[in-house]
Amino acid sequence: MSWVFAIVLVLLLAAGCFFIVLGSLGLVKLSEFFKRLHAPTKASTLGVGCVLAASLGYHALNGTDPQPRELLITAFLFITAPISAHLMAKAALSLHMAERPPQPDTDAADDTSREAS
Repeated sequence: MSWVFAIVLVLLLAAGCFFIVLGSLGLVKLSEFFKRLHAPTKASTLGVGCVLAASLGYHALNGTDPQPRELLITAFLFITAPISAHLMAKAALSLHMAERPPQPDTDAADDTSREAS
């Protein structure tokens, strides 16, 4: 395997890891439901897509056939992630999630309970 192709595969893996971590941080840090829904669905699709593209490239460069599971994972992910995000957004819209008051901050509640004891 040429070092140029190895660098391309490493860049694909690094981009995939970046998008996966970015989606995870978005899920944890974003405040509203719709923002929290957007971050992991888009970023994880890109991240896992990059990782699977690197895997397919690795097998293609080594002369081995790509495994069907890699192609199935890619197809399953690209089909199910947008559909599940759409269904969750429709459910949240019907439950009027945007109009609900924000949940209390758990850190502030823990600080006041510690001060009281």
